[in-house]
Amino acid sequence: MPVPTQDEQKKIEILHVEDNAGDALLMKELFKMSHFPIHLTLARDGETALKMLHEADAFSGKGKPDIVLLDLSLPKMSGLELLTEIRKTKGLEEIPILIMSASQKDQDLQSAYQSKANFYIVKPLIMDHFSVVMTYIEKFWLARIP
Repeated sequence: MPVPTQDEQKKIEILHVEDNAGDALLMKELFKMSHFPIHLTLARDGETALKMLHEADAFSGKGKPDIVLLDLSLPKMSGLELLTEIRKTKGLEEIPILIMSASQKDQDLQSAYQSKANFYIVKPLIMDHFSVVMTYIEKFWLARIP
């Protein structure tokens, strides 16, 4: 297993599970502007994300991310299915899972929270609103990571 450098150890590890290339690129750019040192890993489907979460040397050698930013509508394994798998896996169950989905359906919101998501937000349609979401993520979630 590779030993992480001191800089890598300090970085906040985020697994972004998103199949939409535009949304993935936008979040990557927003995280580059963060006040926090972030290492962002992208998975384009739920199955790939689950495999990454089971790799011991993933996420700069930490073995797991500090946060998962998860879309619900994914190929191969839906976001809700992935969330359920994470929550029932020893060692992964406490990772904060932030849902960012285009879905405004009450059923999706309720299902996400019943499956123990920590946060649910509908993807903003206006570009400026993405920065508001990023500010919230920084102040509420990233600031609390040891």
